Amino acid sequence: MKRIFALCTLLLLVQTTFGQADIENIDQYFAKAQKDWKIPGMAVAVVKDGEIVLSKGYGTLSLDSKEPVTNETLFAIASNTKAFVASSLAKLVAEGKINWTDKVVDYLPYFELYDSYTTAHTTIEDLLCHRVGLGTFSGDLMWYKSELTAEEVIKKVKFVPQAYEFRAGYGYSNLMFITAGEVIKKVTGKEWSDYVKESFFNPLGMTRSITSTDDLSDKGNFAMPHKPLENKQEVIDWVNWDNMGAAGGIISSADDMAKWMMMNIEHGIWNGDTIINYNQHNSIWTPHNNNKVATNSYGRHFSGYGLGWGLSDYHGNMVATHGGGYDGMYSYQMLIPDQKLGIMVLTNTMKGIGWPIAQYVADRYLNLEEKDYSKERLEASEKNKEQGSEIDNRVDKRKKKAAPTLEKSDYTGSFFSGMHGKVTISLNTDGTFKMEFEDAPKLNATLTHWHYNIWQINWNETHAWFDFGTVQFLLDNNLKVNGLQFDVPNGDIFFDEVNLKKIK
Repeated sequence: MKRIFALCTLLLLVQTTFGQADIENIDQYFAKAQKDWKIPGMAVAVVKDGEIVLSKGYGTLSLDSKEPVTNETLFAIASNTKAFVASSLAKLVAEGKINWTDKVVDYLPYFELYDSYTTAHTTIEDLLCHRVGLGTFSGDLMWYKSELTAEEVIKKVKFVPQAYEFRAGYGYSNLMFITAGEVIKKVTGKEWSDYVKESFFNPLGMTRSITSTDDLSDKGNFAMPHKPLENKQEVIDWVNWDNMGAAGGIISSADDMAKWMMMNIEHGIWNGDTIINYNQHNSIWTPHNNNKVATNSYGRHFSGYGLGWGLSDYHGNMVATHGGGYDGMYSYQMLIPDQKLGIMVLTNTMKGIGWPIAQYVADRYLNLEEKDYSKERLEASEKNKEQGSEIDNRVDKRKKKAAPTLEKSDYTGSFFSGMHGKVTISLNTDGTFKMEFEDAPKLNATLTHWHYNIWQINWNETHAWFDFGTVQFLLDNNLKVNGLQFDVPNGDIFFDEVNLKKIK
């Protein structure tokens, strides 16, 4: 009898201690990581078993400010917005207003992809899982810092090249989530942002969350974005993302995102109310696009993308994640619903601290061997810097004495492409060129000679994703300029897709 009692006591002890963690130790780990990575400001929320166990700010709103980050400080969550849009469509499915397999063209007749078959067969579901055949980030330059509306951007999608067969690959597409936002507008008669506020912000009490930089001043207590440079970081301005907001426009706080995580961990239930129908929430968290996984890679056996969420397993637990990248800010979210655990990391710079510190928390609650992911990732990041950059390679290969082929006046004119509209090159009085983007004036620049028929791009304003760039004037066999070719090395905004032909 005593043995049975002792065994029951031991089992009870195991059950009550498993899944608990030293939150004070975790807090100290966050603080140290923030300093080690030189993150100006960071906010983190950890939820467990339906409660917020930590929601806190670290550092300051900007390097130019001594105001501390708090649990209510606003940051761009960027692509973590995608889960809100997918959830909005899930609500409409549950209400019988749409079906996941409905064709997009039935709602947006102007929607057109690279071929007629794909255009006719792309479904609402396809928009949300990155399988329509477009390459990762392909076409993003069409919306980036442009003055086009969401609808005008979508009407240009037909010019984006096919990267793989329809539903036979993975290509992360912001353009398809912009399209999803317009589907919401067509079905509800409301902007996607208004529908999200009505469906999620209001019932969850996410009173600090907004969908446009236009509302930052009214809310106050917002972090400033920072661009990492070689040996320092630079404070940069917020960039308005309204025309692609359904793909990445939400701005939120640690406290508000904690509420969002807890609702999702409970599969759409919040304070006893159904925010998202269980079956439709299950659809969101079902893999629609699968990835290959190395054997026992971080304790994972599958990895894929659902609808607005990345999905995998970790030591027998289902995991839902997503990252977000905005001009000068990164975010990362990890949910382990089996453990009723969620971690949200918000930063005001472009450094990859989110995954390592979230993974550290996950391991602590799963009682796994302690591993310093932050240190490992930081060391790897520093090592990559030492290996040099693509820009260094281009500078090394410059032929400073190689003169242009033509007279300067011969390079001027107007150039056009379906994807990127009109770009005009004109001559300044000092002998440099002025480059102007009709659809995106914020991308305007001055051109100075680099070598041969190639000019360096000197942007009029600072851009978070890129700095150095060149543009080559293409010549025909009669030595007449007939096009422009860009080379702006970066991993997000693809100028190499710009195929401008001279029209005047």
